[in-house]
Amino acid sequence: MLGGCIVEPPVQYEDRLRFVLELAPAARARVTLYFQEGEAPPRLRYGQQVELEARVRKPRNFRNPGAFDHEGYLARRHIYWTAAARPGTTVQVVNENCGFMLPAAVYGLREIALERLDRLYPADAYANGMLRATLIGDKSRLERVWTDHFRYTGTYHAIVISGLHLTALAAVLLFVFRVWPALDFAVLPLACALSWLYTALTGWQTPVIRAAVGLTLYLAARFFFRRPQLLNIIAVTALAFLALDPEQLFEASFQLSFLSVLAIAALAVPILERTSLPIGLGLRDPANRDKDLHLAPRVAQFRVELRLLAETLSMAVRLPERSLLAGFAVLLRVVLYVYELAVVSSAVQLGLVLPMALYFHRVSFTGLSANILVVPLMTLVVPIGFLAIFTGWQLPTALTSWLLAASRTVVDFHADLEPAWRIPEPPLWLAVATSAALVRLCFALRGRRGARWTTAAVLAGLLAVLLVHPFRPATLPGNLELTAIDVGQGESLFVAFPEGNLLLMDAGGFVSYGRGRVTSLDIGEDVVSPYLWSRSVRRLDVLVMSHAHQDHAGGLEAVMDNFRPAELWTGAVPDAPAWRKLREKAARTGVRVRRFRAGEEFHFGGARILVLAPAANYEPSAQPRNSDSLALLVRYGARSFVLAGEIDAERETELASWGLPTGGVLKVAHHGSRTSSTEEFLETLRPVFALVSAAKENRFGYPHKEVISRLARVGATTLETGRLGAVTVRTDGRRLWAEAASWAGSGRRWERVFEAE
Repeated sequence: MLGGCIVEPPVQYEDRLRFVLELAPAARARVTLYFQEGEAPPRLRYGQQVELEARVRKPRNFRNPGAFDHEGYLARRHIYWTAAARPGTTVQVVNENCGFMLPAAVYGLREIALERLDRLYPADAYANGMLRATLIGDKSRLERVWTDHFRYTGTYHAIVISGLHLTALAAVLLFVFRVWPALDFAVLPLACALSWLYTALTGWQTPVIRAAVGLTLYLAARFFFRRPQLLNIIAVTALAFLALDPEQLFEASFQLSFLSVLAIAALAVPILERTSLPIGLGLRDPANRDKDLHLAPRVAQFRVELRLLAETLSMAVRLPERSLLAGFAVLLRVVLYVYELAVVSSAVQLGLVLPMALYFHRVSFTGLSANILVVPLMTLVVPIGFLAIFTGWQLPTALTSWLLAASRTVVDFHADLEPAWRIPEPPLWLAVATSAALVRLCFALRGRRGARWTTAAVLAGLLAVLLVHPFRPATLPGNLELTAIDVGQGESLFVAFPEGNLLLMDAGGFVSYGRGRVTSLDIGEDVVSPYLWSRSVRRLDVLVMSHAHQDHAGGLEAVMDNFRPAELWTGAVPDAPAWRKLREKAARTGVRVRRFRAGEEFHFGGARILVLAPAANYEPSAQPRNSDSLALLVRYGARSFVLAGEIDAERETELASWGLPTGGVLKVAHHGSRTSSTEEFLETLRPVFALVSAAKENRFGYPHKEVISRLARVGATTLETGRLGAVTVRTDGRRLWAEAASWAGSGRRWERVFEAE
């Protein structure tokens, strides 16, 4: 029985309800309550003390090099457990008011706003989901297919609540409050207070809090008639947050938030001060000649030439000179706005190029033009969307929907132009050199012109190296390597061949078991690909699909997109939807598809490959089965790796008579299920190491204790990804080395020597 106080607003997904329980002060659990189709979820809210039966676990990272620290991310939010409750679970409300009054009132407004969005957009799932995320910070109805193109084009910041949204809302509030002279003295405090109310409404998300602190400092400076210094505001805000939580320095969110604003202050502002800002100053009341005397000579000359142009054109078209001058001013202000937006967008992209490459392995090539169009559209969505929520009027409702559709069109167009260019993790020296050149450029922009161009040229060269990444993958030449990547309850195997060829067999995935969307996590994109990028892998030679079950094939599409393999290998695959989709993608990207059957043998990458399964006479059924599996034996020197897929006991019995080589490495079939790894098969192979790919404490109990016992009886050392994380075995054709992610830094390494007779 699990009990506690709900301290965050519950979020409802298609088939589950998620909320955070505070079990004790600063000790929380994130609870997921599943419900069946047609079943009404319980009405829960902030401040209720509840009890329910649930399975409690500690959060667990995917333990691979390059993996995201999910455990640390939750721990910094005081969440130390996750809990799952089955459909039909009764949630008992013990106390209705265990929270605080002010958050309860704010979260009540949040629920009202979300319900209003449901009424305003009952048939427009896209507008509903995007507005929930953009205005309220509720991402429960965002589909990954909607947001991927925003990520590709560098415009994702426009749809997640950030400083952009808070600033847009504050600007509208300041404009509205200025209308009433009686509120003149209270304009800035009111805007500040409502900004913090909005921060609370969005659920106190850390990026929004950071933006609210910076905005508060800015408004405070304006209130006391001080000129706000952007760099000082950034520094004070950053130091305040680091004083409260120094570990934020290592969070991607913290770095991206402050680096983007820092790029604007240190890169964009100096450029604008030299170019557009003086022109913008000159466009104020251009007909007033007396102002010329109080402006810089260059600006005054611009105003004189503008009036001469208006005077000349007035005589030609017979229109009032003042009207033409006003028209020129409006037109030039639009041009300046586009120019300034382009400079700011370029500065932000330049400032974030290194962290984007490190954290997301992506640099947007179309982001400049995409942001010029998307940022104004999404900025208008914020005030007009809130106007629709507060009033329920059809005009702002329809206008908001149009703005969202227009931004989607722009993003989709740019995404089609965006090259499939992913960047492996850069070496340390390159990251340091790029950072130093960028800092030097910030200082150079405020100094001599020659230094600016020299520094920019050096930075451009370093960025070119970063993008091209002319570095070889982190593998050992002359060695055969097999790595079982930790993908939870699934499988993905990375094989590096002695001559440098790279092969990936399967890419993990989630099985829904009849439920809806299990998670937005894509194992191929979010787990397997980061591991390969951490190994400096840019291209794969071969991608292998052992069979079409989701826990093996679910991530293959993302891997194919990211690493563009030359060939796709498979065995006996039924014409199921998952295989058709992958096959069509292979055809579009020019990937050659090769099907294999048992008995085929060939050289590849300095090793020899023998196909073990499926049998030559095997016929697949209409749906994917374990027995469809492609199984391979890779031999190098006196050692061999058996990649068994999910072959069953019947196939293992047939293989036992083949006279397979002993003393090698076995990737245990079917995650260590009792239906595989038969005694006869293991006696034939007598492996030195046995690799098991299975999640820790998985629901199936894999690897089965009988399998572990059988492996021990033949002298095999069993290495499980669930306990050890990513497991690697290498051989030079004679010796074997085994390493694991959980041994990193311990110096632990096993070596078993094979002496040929």
